Formats: sequence, C-alpha cells, structure tokens
Amino acid sequence: MRNGIEFIVYGDYALFTDPLTKLGGEKLSYQVPTYQALKGVAESIYWKPTLLMIVDEVRVMNPIRMESKGIRPLDYGGGNTLANYTYLKSPCYQVRAHFEFNMNRPDMAYDRNENKHHNILKRSLQAGGRRDIFLGARECQAYVEPCVFGEGESFYSNYGDIHLGTMVHGINYPDETGRDQFEVRLWNPVMKDGVIKFIRPEQCTEVREIADMKPKWFNESNVESADELLAQLEVEGNP
Repeated sequence: MRNGIEFIVYGDYALFTDPLTKLGGEKLSYQVPTYQALKGVAESIYWKPTLLMIVDEVRVMNPIRMESKGIRPLDYGGGNTLANYTYLKSPCYQVRAHFEFNMNRPDMAYDRNENKHHNILKRSLQAGGRRDIFLGARECQAYVEPCVFGEGESFYSNYGDIHLGTMVHGINYPDETGRDQFEVRLWNPVMKDGVIKFIRPEQCTEVREIADMKPKWFNESNVESADELLAQLEVEGNP
C-alpha cells in the first residue's frame, strides 16, 4: 500500500464506548475498535494537518473478553457517584493504514512532501509514536510496534463471519470533508476470520449531523514543514 504502515497495538484494557451507554453514565465498550479509535492511534504515531490518515483494516488477535470496574467519575455538583465501566481486557490488534494528502487544506499545499512524510511516519512508529497511545479512552494506555499484517495466529483465524450490528464508524470534521459540519458516521461491520475491512469515510451512507463547526486554519506560522521535521530528526541523531 502506498504510504502505508502496519503496526500492532496492545494494552491491558480498551474502552471503545458505545454511545448508547453514555447517557446513563455507565460506559460499555464495543466488542471491536471503531475506525475513529484506530485513526486516533495512527495520528498519535504521526500526524499533521497536511495528512489524512486512512485505516484500511484491523485484525483482532486476542479473544474478546470484558471486565467491569467501579469508577468514580468527576461530579461537578459535589456528589459521590459510583459507576460501572465495562472494558475490553487484554486487547491486541494488528492494523494496516496509510496516509493521503488532505485536499481540503489548500493552506497546507506547501507541505505536501510524500516521501519525507512517509519516512517520518515509519521512524515515529519505530519510536513508539510521537504522542501517547491509548485505546478508546485516555485511561487505557497502549503501545505500538511495527508488524507484518496477517503474520502470527489470531484467536479468530478460521472462525467465520461475525456480524457486529450497527456501530459508529467515525467522525467527520470540517477540515476533512469541506463541509462546515460536525458529523457522525454509522455502519454495519462484519468480522471475517478476525479481520474487519473498513470502508472509507466517504462511503458511509448513514451520516448524522451533530453541530455546525468551522475548520481551524493552519499555515507556515503555526506548522512546521516536513523538511524542518526531518532536519530536526537528523540533528537529534535519528538518520
């Protein structure tokens, strides 16, 4: 895959929150990661507004297991609330993703250097990411490493098809769609032998408008070019 990376992400817990459970204050995780959650992992490895990270597929390596925990959420009214959050236990996923240039960002045209962005992306993955990695929720710390997608045994190899019902696919932001809208996408994934192949965001037919939103403006004054980042890596001794 052009401009692609393959990595494994794992941790002790994950919480890909089903939005239907948020209203009651007791969160329940989806069985598998959403496109948006894995996109967030890829962007934590390396991201700039010049790029759009596209997640192609995910492979579920460990059995899907749940664990509930008593959580004391922040209560700004001064109460003593206790809630049960249901996490995924010992999650581990192989992910294949790639980047494309964000053509809705003409202000970033000066930074469209494909080769250098790809090299920085691969080096950032080797280093474990440029920002903290987590799976769905901030308390679910995770780690990333390069891998070969499809290598190794998955618990769901030769398991057949698992229909996962209606799930959140991801979020549309104005700088990614060209529309001044904050939107949520829905879809109906099927996991085949442990692998979920994601459709692209623009292929989602179920889109819900949430609120009006304007894109943030980026230019040379608040963003470093790929050339500057590469020079910085070479100075730091990462050729």
